[in-house]
Amino acid sequence: MAGENQPLLSAPSANDVKSPRARGHSAMDFKTATTGVAAKAMRNELNRMISEVEDPKAKKVFDAEMQSFFILFNRYLTEKAKGEKIVWDKCVAAGPDLIKPYVELKKPAGPASLDKLVVLKLNGGLGTTMGMGGAPKSAIEVREGMTFLDLCVRQIEHLNEEYGVNVPFILMNSFNTDDETQRIIQKYANHNIQILTFNQSRYPRVGRESSLPIPRSAVSDKSMWYPPGHGDIFDALSNSGLLDKLLAAGKEYLFVSNVDNLGAVVDLNIYGHMIESKAEFIMELTDKTKADVKGGTLVQYDGNVRLLEVAQVPSEHIEDFKSIKKFNTFNTNNLWMNLKAIKRVMDNDELSLDIIVNNKTTDTGEPVIQLETAVGAAIKHFKGAHGVNVPRSRFLPVKSTSDLLLITSDLYTMSHGTLVMNPARMFGQTPVIKLGDSFKKIANFQKRFRTVPNILELDHLTVAGDVWFGRNITLRGTVIIVATDNHRIDLPDGSILENKLVSGNVSIIDH
Repeated sequence: MAGENQPLLSAPSANDVKSPRARGHSAMDFKTATTGVAAKAMRNELNRMISEVEDPKAKKVFDAEMQSFFILFNRYLTEKAKGEKIVWDKCVAAGPDLIKPYVELKKPAGPASLDKLVVLKLNGGLGTTMGMGGAPKSAIEVREGMTFLDLCVRQIEHLNEEYGVNVPFILMNSFNTDDETQRIIQKYANHNIQILTFNQSRYPRVGRESSLPIPRSAVSDKSMWYPPGHGDIFDALSNSGLLDKLLAAGKEYLFVSNVDNLGAVVDLNIYGHMIESKAEFIMELTDKTKADVKGGTLVQYDGNVRLLEVAQVPSEHIEDFKSIKKFNTFNTNNLWMNLKAIKRVMDNDELSLDIIVNNKTTDTGEPVIQLETAVGAAIKHFKGAHGVNVPRSRFLPVKSTSDLLLITSDLYTMSHGTLVMNPARMFGQTPVIKLGDSFKKIANFQKRFRTVPNILELDHLTVAGDVWFGRNITLRGTVIIVATDNHRIDLPDGSILENKLVSGNVSIIDH
C-alpha cells in the first residue's frame, strides 16, 4: 500500500489518454485535455477519501475498490473522448460454430468430476420493485413457503447427497444484501452444504455534470454508492482472496447464474461438454421470443466472439437488434467458467469489460451516472469460449409478480428444489402474463389472488385495474380482464374463463 504522503492512485499521463490520430484535431485535443483534468480531479477526491479511513483492514479493502473504480472511470472518460461506437455492419450473428445445440451434448460429466465444481449465485439485488423494501430479492417466498435461497440450497444439497460429493454454494452479495443474507443463511447450518459468501465492490455514484464522486467519505450514506453490476465478479473474487482459496482446494470450474433464475440448476450435460471441449467459458443462450427482444446476444465482431447488449446498439439499429430473424437467441446469464483461466486473466490484467452507463437520479433530484459491467461480456477474454442453446426450462427468472404467478401455478411441480414443467401442459412454451400496476407489489398480488388460478391451458393473460380473483379459478386460452377507472371486477370462486374479454365494472355473483 502506498504511504500517506504518496498518491494512492495515479492519474493517466497525457500520453496515456491522447490518441495519435487526435493530434492536430482541436476538438479531440480539447476532449483529451478535459479527460485528463477530470481524471485528476477524480483521483484527488478518491485519494482524500482513502486517506481518511483509519482502520488498516478497512482502508486496504476500500483502497482496492477505489483502484478498480478509478480504472473503470478512466476507461469511461477515454472512450467518451474518442467517441467510438459499435460498427453495426461488423456485428454478425453467431453461427453454429459458436452456438452448440443442447441436444447435441452427448457426454454428461461423471459424478467424480463434480468435486471440481463450485456453484455461485449473484445475490446483489433487492426486491424493491416487488415491494420488498430493503430485503434481498432472494428472500422472497416463491413456492410452497420456500424462498429463492431455500430452493437453491435444496438443489445443491440434493446434488451433494445424490452423488456423494461436496459442491460448495457461493453467494456474491452486495453491500445492500450482505447483512440480511448473513442472518438468513444461519438456518442452513445443519444442512449438507458448504455456504461461502463474498461481497461485490461498492463504487461511488458520479455527478453527471461535475464528474466527481457524490459521496464525500467512505462512510457516506448508502444511497451515494452502488454495486457495479455482476461484471464485478472477477475483481471481487480476486480481491476477496476467494479465487485463490478455491483453486487451492482443487476446484476448477465455476457455474454462475442469477439467484432469481429458478431454471439454473447444475446440468451434467453442459458440465461434461465443458470438460470435454476444454472451453474456458460457456454461455447458455435460449431461443428468443417477442418477450425477450432486449436480451443480450452473442455476435462475431472483427472475427472475435462477444456479447452484444441493447445499450451498445446504435439507436437507428435497435429494431434490427430486436428482430428475431437476425438474432434468434439471447443470453440467460447462466455461465460456466474455468477458475484457472479466470486467475490467468486477472493476473495478466487482461480484463476489459464493456462499460454500461446507467443514468440515475438521486433522492434529492441530482442526476448521476453509474458505471457498470456485465459478467457475460468477459467471454471475449477466454479460450474456446462459445454458447450452448439450452431449453427454455433453464431460464425461469422472477423479475415481477407476473413471473411469480407462473412459477407458483399448476404449470410446475417441484422436485428437490427444482421446478419441473407439468407434463399435462399441452404446449412447450409458458403463457404470456401481464399483470397491471395493482398487482405490482407482492402484498397486493397476494391479496388479489385468493388462490393461484389454474393456468395449465392458458396462452395469454392481461389484467389491468381493480381486479380481484376468488378461489379455484380456471383460465384458458386468451383472457383479458380490464377494470375501467373507479370500477372494480370481482371474479367469484370456481369461475372458468376461456377466451374471454371482461371489461368495465363487473361483479359476477353466484345465485
